[in-house]
Formats: sequence, C-alpha cells, structure tokens
Amino acid sequence: MAEILTPLRTLFETVGEFPSSIAIRESQYLWPWIIVLHVVSMGTFAGLVVMMDLRLLGIGNMRTPFSEVQKRLFPWQMVAMAATSITGVTLLYADPMRFFVNIFFWIKMLMIVITAINAMAFHYITYNSVGIWDSADTTPLGARLSGLVSVVLWALVIVSGRLIPYNWFQ
Repeated sequence: MAEILTPLRTLFETVGEFPSSIAIRESQYLWPWIIVLHVVSMGTFAGLVVMMDLRLLGIGNMRTPFSEVQKRLFPWQMVAMAATSITGVTLLYADPMRFFVNIFFWIKMLMIVITAINAMAFHYITYNSVGIWDSADTTPLGARLSGLVSVVLWALVIVSGRLIPYNWFQ
C-alpha cells in the first residue's frame, strides 16, 4: 500500500506548492465562491439524478415515459456534472494535502466511481430494452435496482462530501 501512497502523496504535495494552488486556497473570495458553486452544482446534479431515479423506482413522473424524462433531464444533468467536476477538481488542486489525509474525501471519490459504474451498467444493460418498459407502470427489476442504488450512492456522496471539513480521523 505504501508503494501506491508514496508517489500519490508526492504528487499531492507538489501540486500544493504551485503558486496558483496557494493563491486559490489563500484567496479571501475565490476559495469560498468555488465551494459555494460546488455545493450548488452538486445539489442541482443530485436533484436531477434523483428525479430520474424516482421514475425508475416507479415513484415519480409515472405519466411520462422514462425516455422522455431522460431526454429532458440529461442535458441539464451534464451541465451540472461539468460544473461540479470543474469546481471539485479546482478545490482539490487548491488544497490537495487537505484532501489527501481525509477519509471522507476518499469515501466520496469511491462512491462517485461506484455511481459511475452503476450508471454505465444501467445504460449498457437495462436501457437497451427501454422500448419495452418505457411507458409501463412498473419498470423492470434491473431499472428499479439501478435507481435505488443510485439514490443511496448519491446520498453517500453528498454526506461524505459534507463531512470533509470534519475529519475526525486525522
């Protein structure tokens, strides 16, 4: 494990020494605004994802075919995801060592990877048959499971992200 962590720690330390990294984290105005934009864009993204997941779970938007819900929400999800990603990477760039030693940051990153795998599995497996269940009252088990897993994982992403400032294990 140390063989993996040592080069990663060195990378994080090096990035933390960049003048632009220092300037962002020491900025009285830029750092807080990046955090605000990250939180707002993450909330927007997660809210849009939950709207789609509720349709998959058979709880919300049942009068609208899933393909229509996805068609309407997906572009906005991508905009919010881009904003969240840009601000998140900027926060990491600005203070990498703060995050390197933080268990909640790593839990958040792991949950994001798992949500991406869940989304890809849904799109490459379950969504292939959307023509069959698109307007059905009940979505297939795979779609419901994907929606449930997505809601739980995104909740964990938000909770672990919110806990980053309170790293009890440092």
